[in-house]
Amino acid sequence: MATTKAQAPGGTSRRWTALFFIGLAQLMIILDATVVNIALPSLQRDLGISDGDRQWIITAYTLAFGGLLLLGGRIADYTGRKRTFLIALLGFAGASALGGAASGFELLLIARALQGGFGALLGPSALSLLTVTFTEPKDRAKAFGVWGAISAAGGALGLLAGGALTDYLDWRWCLYINIPIALVAAVGGYAVLAESRHEGRARFDIPGVLLVTGGLVAIVYATGRAESDGWGSVTVTGLLAAGVVLLAAFAFVESRVPQPLLPPRVVADRTRGAAYLAVGLTAIGMFGAFLFMTYYMQVVKGYSPIKTGVAFLPMTVAVLVSAGGLATRLLPKLPPRALIVPGMLIGAAGMLWMLTLDAGTGYAGGVLVVQLLVGFGAGMIMPVAMNYATRGVGQGDAGVASASVNTAQQVGSSVGIALLNTIATSATADYLASHGRSPAIAKQAVVEGFGTAGTWAAGILAAGALIVAVLMNTPRPRPQAAAEDAGSAEPLLAHS
Repeated sequence: MATTKAQAPGGTSRRWTALFFIGLAQLMIILDATVVNIALPSLQRDLGISDGDRQWIITAYTLAFGGLLLLGGRIADYTGRKRTFLIALLGFAGASALGGAASGFELLLIARALQGGFGALLGPSALSLLTVTFTEPKDRAKAFGVWGAISAAGGALGLLAGGALTDYLDWRWCLYINIPIALVAAVGGYAVLAESRHEGRARFDIPGVLLVTGGLVAIVYATGRAESDGWGSVTVTGLLAAGVVLLAAFAFVESRVPQPLLPPRVVADRTRGAAYLAVGLTAIGMFGAFLFMTYYMQVVKGYSPIKTGVAFLPMTVAVLVSAGGLATRLLPKLPPRALIVPGMLIGAAGMLWMLTLDAGTGYAGGVLVVQLLVGFGAGMIMPVAMNYATRGVGQGDAGVASASVNTAQQVGSSVGIALLNTIATSATADYLASHGRSPAIAKQAVVEGFGTAGTWAAGILAAGALIVAVLMNTPRPRPQAAAEDAGSAEPLLAHS
C-alpha cells in the first residue's frame, strides 16, 4: 500500500528544527519512565498506597503503553502521523496534569494509564515522522544518532529531575513537568512538521487489540493480587488462566485476519523471536533493579530523592560504555548470541549481588556493584537485540517488527515489576513474622525481600540466556551483511 510522503519541510535547517521538536517528545517519554521511580516512595507515603499496590503506579503506564503500541503505530500511519503526534502530545499533557492533581490512588492510576495510552500514540508517530522527514542516508544516520543520544541521556536526566523536583518542590511536579515540554513540542511540531499517511481506508484489528490487552492485564493483575491472596487462590489462578486463554486466542486471530495487529511471520523467525525474548527479560532485570534500589537507598539507607538520582548515574554510564564502546564494535564481528548471552549472565550476576546487601552495606560495595553489572549487561544486550529484531524483515513489516520489540520491553517491565514486587513483599512479610518487629528488623526485612526477588530475577535472566543460546542460531555476519545491518538498525515504526 502506498504511503504519501512528507514534503521536505523547507530545506535542511527546517528538517533539523523538526528533529528538535520530535526529539523533545521522545525525551518526555524517556523522562516519564524514570522520573516517577524516584518520586515513588514520597507519593506512596502522601497518598497512603500499600506496598502491594505501589508497583501499579509504574505498571499502569507501561502496560497501557506496551499493550497499545502496535495499534498506535497503525493509527499514526492511517490517520496522519503529524495529526497523531499533536493529539498524543496534548493528551499526554492532560493526563500528566490529572495525575499531578490526584488526591488518591485510584485517580493517579487512571492518569498513569492515560499517559501510557497517549504514549503508545506518541512513540510510533514520532519515529514515523523522523523516518519520513530524513530520507537521505547521511542525514538519516545523523538524525537517528541524535535520537539514540536522547534516549540514553533521558534516563539519567529523569533520575536527576525526579530527585530535584521531589526534594525541592513536590512529587506532583514529576508529572507537571511534562506539561510545558508537551506544549512546546506541540506548538513547534505544528509549525514545522509536514503531514504524511498511508493512502487507503484503514482497517484496524480491534479483536486483536482487545484480546492482547485483556490477556496482558489479566496476567499482570494476577501477579499483583498474589501478594495478598497467595499464588494458589482461586482469583489468582483464574486470572492467570484467563490471561493465557486470551493470548492464545490472540495468536489464533492474528493468523486469520487480513490485516493482523502482529503478523505471525514477524515473530516466527528464530532470531527475531529470541531478540524479543532477550529484550523482554532484560526489562525485567532493569526495572526490577530500579524499583528495588530506589527503595533500598531511600527507605533503608535514608538517601534523599536527589541523592538517589545522583547515585543511579553509574548505571547509565555503564549502559553507555557497554553499548557504545563494546557492543557496537563487536556486533559486525560476532554472532548476536555471543553478545546477548554473556550480557544476560552479567545482568543475572548483578541481580544476585543483591543477596550481599544488608541495612549497613556501603554504597561502593553494594548498590554500585549491582548497577554496574546490570547496566553493563543491558548495554551488551539491547543494541544487538534491537538490531536483530528488525533484521531480515520486508519493508512492509519493518514497522511492526520495531513496534513488537518495544512492546516486548514494555510488557517485560510490567510483568517483571508486578511479579518481583509480589515476591519481595511476600518475603519481607515472612521475615517479619519470624523475627518480630523493630525499626532495625523492619529495614532488614525489606532488604531480605529485595534479595529474594533479585534471586528470582537472576534465575529468569539465566534461563533466558540458555533459551537464547539454543534458539538464536544466526551465524557471524559477513562483511557485506554487517554493513547492511548497520543501515537497517534504525528503528522504523512508519510502515505496517
